[in-house]
Amino acid sequence: MKRTQLSQLAVLSAVAAHGGFRGAARELGIAPSAVSHAVASLEASLGVRLLARTTRSVAATEEGRQLLERLRPALDDIAHALERAAEARERPAGNLRITAPRFVADLILAPRLGDFLGRYPDIVLEIADEDGFTDIVQGGYDAGIRLGESLEADMIAVKVGPDLTSAVVAAPSYFERFPAPCHPRDLAAHRCIRRRFSNGTIYRWEFEKDGEEITVSVNGPLILGEDRPIIKAALGGAGLAYVFESRVSEYVASGRLVGVLEDWCAPYAGPYLYYPSRRLMRPALRAFIDFFRHGR
Repeated sequence: MKRTQLSQLAVLSAVAAHGGFRGAARELGIAPSAVSHAVASLEASLGVRLLARTTRSVAATEEGRQLLERLRPALDDIAHALERAAEARERPAGNLRITAPRFVADLILAPRLGDFLGRYPDIVLEIADEDGFTDIVQGGYDAGIRLGESLEADMIAVKVGPDLTSAVVAAPSYFERFPAPCHPRDLAAHRCIRRRFSNGTIYRWEFEKDGEEITVSVNGPLILGEDRPIIKAALGGAGLAYVFESRVSEYVASGRLVGVLEDWCAPYAGPYLYYPSRRLMRPALRAFIDFFRHGR
């Protein structure tokens, strides 16, 4: 491989990521014409078209896509090596990309991010809130956070949050029209506020009592995607909601919401941070793990 091709490959990757030459130029700090020239030179040297260009967009050809898929791990390793070299000083530094579900970003991470960034001012932290399980290698993340039951065997996992408990709640006005359920199977006769994840699936409510586990596909006239509107709808009497207990404890204490099926809402393992076992631990990631694991 010619030395110039390495930089051209980096330019190609940036163009594909941004879907255009101008976005890649801004990221790389060079002129759009230089980006276009680098890609054209690479295509000429390889004898294959790597990008399909129109007046409105730029996208990888099939050959370009295959090349980028093979190229991405190598470019990630180079980027990590450069960042580790830059971090070889007293304080962790560099970009740190984490993917986490919305409830983790909101409940566990967000309240403490000010303290974390104050302790590590040279870290640039990006958190992508995504509900589905994310391939962190494919997505270019340093690590991900998910519940323990979602983790894959080839990942190193570190617990970074407390155990969680869910709650089934509704407004008092709802129970003026419907009797309180005594067993999860009673939910079939209730108007439940359902949740659709970002991957398109509808969440099935999960219960456990004395070792017995039950999963219920509830029905109801309302489908939402996040806790906040679900709780607001429940406060308005729209139906039963299944949410994290910590989200509604104040409403239950004040009587604005009423909890049911408490004996079926057993605690379960909280969130874990995971990262590939083959990847060296970066100082910035180590700082993030230590901060949230030890609660310091």
